[in-house]
Amino acid sequence: MNEEPVVLEVTSEYQGVRIDKFIAETSEGLSRSYIQKLIADGAVFVDGKSAKASLKLAEGQEVSFLLPEPEELVAKPEDIPLDILYEDNDLIVINKPKDMVVHPAAGHAEGTLVNALLYHCRDNLSGINGVMRPGIVHRIDKNTTGVLVVCKTDAAHQGIAEQLKVHSITRRYNALVYGTFKEPEGRIEAPIGRHPIDRKKMAINHKNGKSAVTNYTVLEQFGSGYSHIECRLETGRTHQIRVHMSSIGHPLLGDDVYGSGKNPFHLEGQALHARVLGFIHPITGQYMEFEAPLPEYFTDLAEKLRKMS
Repeated sequence: MNEEPVVLEVTSEYQGVRIDKFIAETSEGLSRSYIQKLIADGAVFVDGKSAKASLKLAEGQEVSFLLPEPEELVAKPEDIPLDILYEDNDLIVINKPKDMVVHPAAGHAEGTLVNALLYHCRDNLSGINGVMRPGIVHRIDKNTTGVLVVCKTDAAHQGIAEQLKVHSITRRYNALVYGTFKEPEGRIEAPIGRHPIDRKKMAINHKNGKSAVTNYTVLEQFGSGYSHIECRLETGRTHQIRVHMSSIGHPLLGDDVYGSGKNPFHLEGQALHARVLGFIHPITGQYMEFEAPLPEYFTDLAEKLRKMS
């Protein structure tokens, strides 16, 4: 256990809230299930007394808990098939499938893209991002499919990172969203930062957010009240498309974080696909552009929406 406990004071907005929910919403990086395990292990206290998971808090109470020392994670090579769009001595371009986490972290030590890359590339991955993220210079969400570039050398990594920094990389995504549009295209320019209350989410944040710009074009509108759009990113903030589209009343289908919570098509995560990625090769100086075809689940859903119209 860490020697210093985490200490939280219950404010008025959490009056009557269960202790596990309170800790989850006020402590970044801790899942509710993990917190419930801490409580079951007797590591969580309220005003110095051991707490139960069902306890509802009162304003002014003091919640404290001890976090176990983090286990040292070591990413291991795994023989997982990869859909490789391009590969040379400096980089590799992957079409990432749905339900694959990009790099290992607590709760996802195996089955990630990094595990697969370690097996495929052996020791030929850049080390700039450390042993848990070798080669990883940018990410897409677990349930987002599509094109991702991974760097084999530090020089390639630095070159791609610089292009990401100045927003010169071409990134086009396809998404299925709720609602239809009056105009065929639009531009969303709104800063994105951490949600002020739920630290696991991002939000339009004019006080502490970073500039974010998403351009979108309507590709098809369905009479059933849904649309197929293309989004072109000028910036690359965490959850950018999901936050921006939700902010204008068009959340992505299947998005259980920024959507309405309804999932009529029983999707596993948001209907979002990173279709096109273009960049200047950091070693050769040549512009390269890659496209990943729309995944089957996406085209099947679009066809279903078409028939509902």
